[in-house]
Amino acid sequence: MYAQMVKATGSDVKSLEDMTDEERAFQERIDRDEKIEPKEWMPEGYRKTLIRQIGQHAHSEIVGQLPEGNWITRAPTLERKAILLAKVQDEAGHGLYLYCAAETLGVSRDELTEMLLDGRMKYSSIFNYPTLTWADMGAVGWLVDGAAIMNQVPLQRTSYGPYARAMVRICKEESFHQRQGYDAIRKMAEGTPAQKKMAQDALNRFWYPSLMMFGPSDKDSVHSAQSMAWKIKMNTNDELRQKFVDQTVPQAEYLGLTVPDPDLKWNEDRGHYDFSQPDWSEFFDVLKGNGPCNVDRLAARNKAWDDGRWVRDGLMAHAQKKSARKHAAE
Repeated sequence: MYAQMVKATGSDVKSLEDMTDEERAFQERIDRDEKIEPKEWMPEGYRKTLIRQIGQHAHSEIVGQLPEGNWITRAPTLERKAILLAKVQDEAGHGLYLYCAAETLGVSRDELTEMLLDGRMKYSSIFNYPTLTWADMGAVGWLVDGAAIMNQVPLQRTSYGPYARAMVRICKEESFHQRQGYDAIRKMAEGTPAQKKMAQDALNRFWYPSLMMFGPSDKDSVHSAQSMAWKIKMNTNDELRQKFVDQTVPQAEYLGLTVPDPDLKWNEDRGHYDFSQPDWSEFFDVLKGNGPCNVDRLAARNKAWDDGRWVRDGLMAHAQKKSARKHAAE
C-alpha cells in the first residue's frame, strides 16, 4: 500500500527499502490502520509534523475567537447572542483539546504559544480577514466552519491516537457551528433587500478565503505526500476543496445567493462543479503577515500572553512550593 502511494505520487518520500527496521515496522502499523500512541516509538519527522499540524490547528481555534468575539455585544437578538457566545466558548475548548494532544508529543503549551508569537508557527489565513457586518457571522459559520469540517472529519481517522480522539468531539461541535451559521445567513437572505444584500456581500468576501483554507494544490505542497503516507493527512487539498464547492454551491442557490465566480458551472462529465482557483499570491502574502488583520490578531495574542504572565508565574510558584514541601516531608 505504502509503496503504491509513493510510486503514484512520484514524491521523494523514503521508500520501504531505504527505511530502517524500526521505520518499516512503524509504516506497516500505519498501513494496518493502527493508532500510534504517545509512548510508542515514532520517527522524529512524524513527531515534528504532528506538532506543526496540531499546533497550527490549536492556534487557529484560539485566534478564530477574535473576529467572532467582537460581535457578541452587537448580536441582533438575545438568542443570537447566546448562540455566538456558546460558539466562541466551544472554540476555546477546541484549542485546549488540541494543545493537550500536542503536549503528548513532548512540547508544552507555552512553547507552542511562543512559537506562534515569534512567527515560527502560523494559524489559518482565514482569520486575517475582518468581520465587517453581522452577516459575516453567518458567513463564518456557514463557509469557514463548513471548510473546517471538510478538513477535520477525515482527521477522526488520522494515525495519531490523541489527535484522532480529540477530533471526534471537535467535529460534533463544528457541525453545530456550521448549521447555526447557515441559519443566520438564511435569515438575512430571506429578510429585507438590505439584509439580503449584506448576506451576498459577506459571501462575496469570504468565498475565496474559504477556498484558501484547504491550502495550495498538493503538487505545490511541501509536506503533503509524507503526511498522507503517515496518515496524518487523509485527503489531498484539491479533493477537499472540490468536495466543499460541490456541497456549498447548492446551498447558496437555495438561499438565492450568487457564488462570486463567473466561471462556476456544473460539469456533467466529471460529476463535479468547475470553479476558479483563488488568488494564491494573496494567500502567501497573508501568510507572510500582510493580510488585513495580521497585525491586530497577533497584537491581541501578545496582549493576552503578557496580561496572563502574573497568573502563570503564580501557578508555577505555587507548584514549586508544593513540590518543595513534599520533598521535605519525605
